[in-house]
Amino acid sequence: MIRPSTRVRYMAGMVVDATGSGMYLPLSLLFFHHVTGLPIERVGVIMTGAALFSLVANPIAGVLVDRFGARAVVVGGYLVRAVGFAAYPLVDSPLTMFLAVALVALGDGSYPPSIQSFVAAIAQGADRDRLLAAQRSLRNAGLGAGGLIAGAALGLGSDAAYRVIVLVSAAAFAGAALILRTIPVPGGPVPGARIGTAPRAAGRRSGGYRLVLRDRTFLALTLQNVPTAFGYMVLSVALPVYVTQELDVPASLVGVLYAVNTVGIALLQIPVTRRLIRYRRTRTVAAGAATFAASFAAFALLAGVPVRPVALAGVFAATALFTLGEMLHGAPLSALVSSAAPEETRGRYMAVYQFSWAIPITLAPAVLTALLSLSPVSMWLLLAGGVSCSALTMLRLEPRLPARAVHARIPEDPEETDTEDRRAATATQKAGVE
Repeated sequence: MIRPSTRVRYMAGMVVDATGSGMYLPLSLLFFHHVTGLPIERVGVIMTGAALFSLVANPIAGVLVDRFGARAVVVGGYLVRAVGFAAYPLVDSPLTMFLAVALVALGDGSYPPSIQSFVAAIAQGADRDRLLAAQRSLRNAGLGAGGLIAGAALGLGSDAAYRVIVLVSAAAFAGAALILRTIPVPGGPVPGARIGTAPRAAGRRSGGYRLVLRDRTFLALTLQNVPTAFGYMVLSVALPVYVTQELDVPASLVGVLYAVNTVGIALLQIPVTRRLIRYRRTRTVAAGAATFAASFAAFALLAGVPVRPVALAGVFAATALFTLGEMLHGAPLSALVSSAAPEETRGRYMAVYQFSWAIPITLAPAVLTALLSLSPVSMWLLLAGGVSCSALTMLRLEPRLPARAVHARIPEDPEETDTEDRRAATATQKAGVE
């Protein structure tokens, strides 16, 4: 069982991180437009080009996690981002802007595989699901709080406010690094030991990324996530355009829809996950994908609703469905994937899996806006079909996945698992061996 002090320190680090990120994310384009005087369009191109470095950092981070341990890479990534943000006020040209954003992108790219490996190292079984649920809840709260702080600071109308915000964000990343550095990792070096100490040198397997690429079950698990990752992006990319231009909903309500999502997850993710732990993760993830499909189908149906009050109610109902899908899908999937990876090469496995998020996130703005321009209804139906395929694929993969990935609660514990779950776990283990 995870120690209470570990849980508290981890959550504190996530809140500090999310608050700093939330302060900067809403004004990233505006900041560089303000300090350099470059047009918004050119700022966007430079930021996109520099952000590609995150794709390079992802596989490198996987190797570093397996070599030096997840905690070292998480801490190092935070410090890299802290240095990058601290350099933002010094930007005075397109070149220096590119270099600063590229540095932050390297830290961003190292984060997903390292933080998932870190959670897997400090929490096992159902504790992992609970910790990931608490992380999602508190990160949403922190992002929201950071956005409010940034809005209040910018409301002062001072040029210094922009610089203060990015410097506070830099301090937040440095603070998160210091907090997470104190968390002990079972089987790893004690806090305060040299960061380069490798925790699993004796059990490391050779073969590098070839091991991951030969694991067909894990590759299928990774590929099934791609349609759902595109689905996650609709809230920030497609939905604002769709509801304002196609449904004629006031633009002011877009922020309210965001609030429904973020506040819903912040308040409900933990109690929802607490009730889901008794079920197989594969079934919960599939249910989340199916809920996404229902949400996208509802958005498609709203295009034919002529009565504005009905359309408004439908938008909020579909957004609530989307939020429920996130709560069912997100935390269980993260726990499932990290549990499916072998411990000694978990960093590489997580890096490969993260491409199922990184590529859709990179392509979503272009792909979703193109689909919107062709046919908004077809876009929603295509997304609904894609996530439905993800749900079915997850169910088909269940017999091939290890029992530790399928079940949050260890089947051998008679107090936590009934007889039916024991039989299911045994069948899953046999299928995995075969």
